[in-house]
Amino acid sequence: MIMTVDLNINPLTNWLTDKKIPLVIAGPCSAESEEQMLATARELVKNQKISYFRAGIWKPRTRPGSFEGMGVEALRWMQAVKEETGLKVATEVANTDHVEVCLEHGVDLLWIGARTSVNPFSVQEIANALKGVDIPVAVKNPINPDLQLWVGALERINKAGIDHLIAIHRGFSSFEKSPFRNQPLWEFPIELKSICPDVPILCDPSHIAGTRDLIPFISQKALDMDMDGFMIESHINPMAALSDADQQLTPNALDDLLNDLIVRLATTKNEEFKTQLDDLRRLIDDLDEEITQKFSARMDVAEKIGEYKKENNVTILQVKRWEELISDRLSIATAMGLSEDFMRGVLKLVHKESIRRQTEVMNKQKV
Repeated sequence: MIMTVDLNINPLTNWLTDKKIPLVIAGPCSAESEEQMLATARELVKNQKISYFRAGIWKPRTRPGSFEGMGVEALRWMQAVKEETGLKVATEVANTDHVEVCLEHGVDLLWIGARTSVNPFSVQEIANALKGVDIPVAVKNPINPDLQLWVGALERINKAGIDHLIAIHRGFSSFEKSPFRNQPLWEFPIELKSICPDVPILCDPSHIAGTRDLIPFISQKALDMDMDGFMIESHINPMAALSDADQQLTPNALDDLLNDLIVRLATTKNEEFKTQLDDLRRLIDDLDEEITQKFSARMDVAEKIGEYKKENNVTILQVKRWEELISDRLSIATAMGLSEDFMRGVLKLVHKESIRRQTEVMNKQKV
């Protein structure tokens, strides 16, 4: 059974005053100047799909020496954006001082970044500063793939009394070579939906993609995964941006992107569709049961092999056999139209469980 976390969440449609779904939070990576902020906001407000203007005031960079934001001075520029365009404004906070000064300057939405959500001490400090405050708060996933830290950060903020709560999927840091700046690892937001079903999830395609060319693909994928909107970076002149220039869209490009996206329904009233879908899902259920039975039978055989190895004083790991098995099964899988990466992942998990079972056999003491 999937663990669920009981959070007190006010549905997005209840408090999002403009009722624009998918929710779009857009603006430059960093607040660089009042002119840059206003020029960007004046163009973004023309796009009727945008609910919040975002900009980073404090920029926690990976290494010192990069542009790290304009600090409190930029909050006055946020006020100017709000007054001139009517857009609500949002920014990132990382400690109590940030929260307090943002509230003093009328910021409408706060978010906790990936470098902060990874630290429970920092999240709790922010939660304490938010007690008694009525403001939407978004929590980005931790920079490393740790679902429990993400859930824990949401819990801490919710326990402070924040029920206008949003999760943001911005991808995960990885050493592996990838076309993405941060690996999407879609299984994490899927699992979060199961654990915290009432928490709306936005996608940050800018940080996942790392480059403008991949943002449309990631954005459509997010909608197809039933996410509730986007936090996306847009700059009046991206190539002149002081941070993350490659992943920011012009306001016009963002408008084109949002217009091109296909928003699909989570369900439908078409009864014929429902009947056909139910039939196919029952078939999936039957196949899953067969697969589970086959896995169980395979593990029984693995245990018998473990007993035979123990009797003959042979090591559990047989590298040559493993290499032969991988080569043979991948060849069969490819011929049957299955992804090699998928099959390799399945085989590694099966092999890991087989080794665990055989280790238990090896360590079992005779009665």
